[in-house]
Amino acid sequence: QVQLVESGGGLVQAGGSLRLSCAASGRTFVGYAMGWFRQAPGKEREFVAGISGGGGTTYEVASVKGRFTISRDNAKNTVYLQMDSLKPEDTAVYYCAAANNLAVVPGAYHYWGQGTQVTVSS
Repeated sequence: QVQLVESGGGLVQAGGSLRLSCAASGRTFVGYAMGWFRQAPGKEREFVAGISGGGGTTYEVASVKGRFTISRDNAKNTVYLQMDSLKPEDTAVYYCAAANNLAVVPGAYHYWGQGTQVTVSS
């Protein structure tokens, strides 16, 4: 079992920045690829960014590439999502999740956090 707890969400103006954190406990953190997903009201949960277990491979979707950066600190069992140049359309609940391999589909992830709300005002 892996327990995931997100933090760092909040209300920010367009153009601002937030850094989300996801603290993991339980089984060996370095063995899991980590992903960030988001879900806006009335929409499907969508993949935002992912990182391999060792941190050597990252992937961000086109809509956030150049604005969001995923990273991890395996010594702290924590994965981060640095979000810059935020837009109102980034408003959503953001979730972190753990998978055996880096993937973009929610079904590949076995463990999920409870989510943290990000609201970007115009």
